[in-house]
Amino acid sequence: MSAPSATRRAAVLGHPIGHSRSPLLHSAAYRALGVDIDYAAIDMLPQEAASFAARLRTEPGWVGVSVTMPLKAALIPHLDGLSERVKRLGALNTVVVEHVAGAVRLTGHNTDVDGIVRALEDVLPARSGNAEPQERRAAILGAGNTALAALEACALLGYTHVDLAVRNAERAAGALALARDLGLSCETVDVAGAADRLAHYGAVISTLPAHAADAFIVPLGLDRGTGVLAPGAVLLDVAYDPWPSAIAAAWEGAGGTVVSGMSMLVHQGVEQVKYFSGIQDADWRHVTNVMCDAVGLSRP
Repeated sequence: MSAPSATRRAAVLGHPIGHSRSPLLHSAAYRALGVDIDYAAIDMLPQEAASFAARLRTEPGWVGVSVTMPLKAALIPHLDGLSERVKRLGALNTVVVEHVAGAVRLTGHNTDVDGIVRALEDVLPARSGNAEPQERRAAILGAGNTALAALEACALLGYTHVDLAVRNAERAAGALALARDLGLSCETVDVAGAADRLAHYGAVISTLPAHAADAFIVPLGLDRGTGVLAPGAVLLDVAYDPWPSAIAAAWEGAGGTVVSGMSMLVHQGVEQVKYFSGIQDADWRHVTNVMCDAVGLSRP
């Protein structure tokens, strides 16, 4: 059910948040749909999660919030319900506010998985049944909350083995457990290990913050030019500011295909727009194109 009569509003929460393009994307989508929802950016730290959840329950007009780092786990204890995906991943990026029988219900969802899948589907070659190799390999840089979404995306995209390139293997225990639950073969590797296997990865997903992947360029051999990547290998760098990132430029220089994290942001944002607006039946291709236009991204 929709919120009580009041100006409907939503926001993206995170820290830092000034770089976020979510307000541009959501505002463009709501205009295209003819929906009146104000969407803002709110700088917030994890220790403020409980008080903000209380705001969602008491302030009129809230329909939901988008959630980015470092809050993807912090809000979970303060919600009334979680999607099966959030229960599985232990991380969310969406909170939906519903008003049911006079009470407010907060439910957590994760549309990051949808964003990664669709961003990669736009550029990956179509799978061709029996013509596929038996093993399909991918790698993920990092093992944080976004890496968990990337693991589920890899499973949905049909990858069979995923390497987690991390500096501290102990911090990847949760990701390894999730991979087992998803039926993925998975192991941690250091950067040198990833470099040795680079030519076997069909896709690499960097889930690291802006500039953090810069240090991977030389150890991975991306500075050596062509010949280090598998033919058609794709890099999705979820960090989109600045763009192109240093690792994206190096990957493209090595002959690979690059996908901006902005593409992921658009696709996951479309799913959030459905939740916040309550609209399911619409020309979502048109809405997606409008969102791409709003941030200067090529249409898929």
